[in-house]
Amino acid sequence: MRRPLLPGDVSAAARALLAVPAGARNALCRRIFGGAAEALAYGKLHPRWGDGSLSAAARGYRLADEPFLDDPEYLACTRLVLRQAAAVLGEGQGGAPAR
Repeated sequence: MRRPLLPGDVSAAARALLAVPAGARNALCRRIFGGAAEALAYGKLHPRWGDGSLSAAARGYRLADEPFLDDPEYLACTRLVLRQAAAVLGEGQGGAPAR
């Protein structure tokens, strides 16, 4: 079982990615998804990852101010989040545990 993916989840994760250098974004994206999955498996509010939502996991990191949707770097981060979401959904599970 997994939590539904909401627009706010995508935005929070993309903003966390936007706050780090481009070379660190893939790893951070995987960590956020893994943290959300770990929190969900925890069965109650996880002390580090929150309630199992992607937004809660992303908010454990610094978030960049939300830019306009036509910002090229923000679009790249949003695409990265959506690609990871598609990969996780394709696996039929909540994602790997965070490291």
